[in-house]
Amino acid sequence: MRLGATLTANGADFAIWSSTAEKIELCLFDADGKTETARHALTHGENDVHYITLPGITAGQRYGFRAHGTYDPDHGLWFDPSKLLIDPYARELDRPFRHDVRLMRFGEDTADIVPKAIVTSQTKTKVTAPKLKPGGFVYEVAVRPFTMLHPDVLEQQRGTIAALAHPSVIAHLKNIGVDAIELMPITAWIDERHLPPLGLTNGWGYNPVAFMALDPRLCPGGMSELRKTVATLHEAGIDTILDLVFNHTGESDRYGATLSMRGLDNLSYYRHLPDAPDVLVNDTGTGNTVACDHPIVQRLIIDTLRHFVLEAGIDGFRFDLAPVLGRTANGFVRDGGTLSAILADDVLADRIMIAEPWDIGPGGYQLGNFPSPFLEWNDRARDDLRRYWRGDNGLTGTLASALAGTSSVFSQHGLTQTRSVNFLAAHDGFTLMDLVSHEHKHNEANGENNRDGHGENLSWNNGTEGATEDDSILENRRRDVIALLSTLFVSRGTVMLTAGDEGGRSQGGNNNAYCQDNAITWVDWQKLDPAIIAHTAFLSSLRKRFPAFADTAFLTGEGDIEWFSARGEVMTVGDWERGDASTLTMVLATPDRETGQNVRIAVLFNRGHDTVEARLPGNNWQALASPYTIGRMNLPPRSVSFASGL
Repeated sequence: MRLGATLTANGADFAIWSSTAEKIELCLFDADGKTETARHALTHGENDVHYITLPGITAGQRYGFRAHGTYDPDHGLWFDPSKLLIDPYARELDRPFRHDVRLMRFGEDTADIVPKAIVTSQTKTKVTAPKLKPGGFVYEVAVRPFTMLHPDVLEQQRGTIAALAHPSVIAHLKNIGVDAIELMPITAWIDERHLPPLGLTNGWGYNPVAFMALDPRLCPGGMSELRKTVATLHEAGIDTILDLVFNHTGESDRYGATLSMRGLDNLSYYRHLPDAPDVLVNDTGTGNTVACDHPIVQRLIIDTLRHFVLEAGIDGFRFDLAPVLGRTANGFVRDGGTLSAILADDVLADRIMIAEPWDIGPGGYQLGNFPSPFLEWNDRARDDLRRYWRGDNGLTGTLASALAGTSSVFSQHGLTQTRSVNFLAAHDGFTLMDLVSHEHKHNEANGENNRDGHGENLSWNNGTEGATEDDSILENRRRDVIALLSTLFVSRGTVMLTAGDEGGRSQGGNNNAYCQDNAITWVDWQKLDPAIIAHTAFLSSLRKRFPAFADTAFLTGEGDIEWFSARGEVMTVGDWERGDASTLTMVLATPDRETGQNVRIAVLFNRGHDTVEARLPGNNWQALASPYTIGRMNLPPRSVSFASGL
């Protein structure tokens, strides 16, 4: 039986799963979602599906559930019929979630504060094959911060998914060569309970309640708005990837809210210690962990992914804290369970799949261990590239490994291609400009006395912390950002950039800005640096022109790559062992799609603070023009230069 609310010729079927509820009631509400108009007891049928068929139900009907049973949190039972519960299969909600202490208190009715699910018809859309291939350029976007200050977007449309389809936004994405945008969570979420007393709100959405329902703040037009935006992006040759959170929910720990799955069947939907049903496993650091290996949860995840593909044409998914998807009572399993079920599904088989391959649970670091074709965020390369440009010693070899796709990690299961997603900064942490502007985090605005967020960011300050930012300091920071971007875009594998980093966006040193839905996180389009944007566009075009950069096959050293010192001499074992040289030259054999010839392209790194005269092996080299390339024989300080030759 199909779960959720399904329209029929005469009305609608409602079905919801619970193995422990004694009774479940369906509550119908008026068009405003304020007044309960009817209540119906569901039949407890086969396979623990509770269901009812009602005539006369039409699209737009508001509804919720109440579950009856034992209330005994010490034994993992949280039944409280005073709590209106969201259907885990809800496809649309009539309002956003808001936190209230009544959500956490037994016996206090919550119907007036909980959103109502809306019965909707299912509209299939044209599903096309994703254009993004491994090695492409992914652009991470937080919808609201990305569009709130865009001068060309209509004020009433700012902060919404529809704004992403604006011609000016599309033009920017095409200018910098984006292959796919990766949207940070757009499904309905609730604020963490400590935020409202601080006057703060969660602006990122990594605290979901309903996996399928779009958050009305970001997508007031519902699935139709998402579908139209995806279609417009497709017309521009840009794929859409959704960042989904299946590892935890906003119901949080024992002292959190009862909103949906906790009130329906806490013991099944969430992981608990084997001999302590009152103790929620916290592999996510958020208070609870979804039991992704439970058959009903696995079904919900698969159905959610299919929903977004079939109804909106979504091209792929990024999974937050993805080891939870492969976690069982015995640890992480890469070839089985939910991960295998995702890849085996006929609708999902050709979709882009990206894993954040770590969580904080036992055995939670799984970089390189996800099944192919999952791509994986590569924090090892991120950290090595940061350390290299910070000036740490002994990192020439680690730079080369990162540039070559981190084969030591991604070859461990017998694979011959990297699945690395290379990035230098993401939503969580410093922006790229802040990485070179702050040695220490500045999260004072978060209300936790700067205790939250990462303490070690592998960052540096090109200037003096707290000093007046004169033109020379700003130029030094701009130079370092450009060098970092250049390094990222010549690394083998898929590359990812967070929106605004291509223009020097700053968060004032805040490296945990999830609770700052304000100017701290909003991209100020008027202040983005045109020179950095132009260089990003140049790098993206370079990557498309010379396919060796985007190739995912592991390098062999047999005619496909060579490494040279600044003297133009092949790197020796001693050079690699010392690893402290300020320069390195990488030469790749590659087709040139512009000329149709097979050429060599040289990438020359100078992390030192002085201009270096460099030599390239052989003759017929020509410097590739870019805003920050001076010439093949004269490397500016803190720079990456490019040359091509036959």
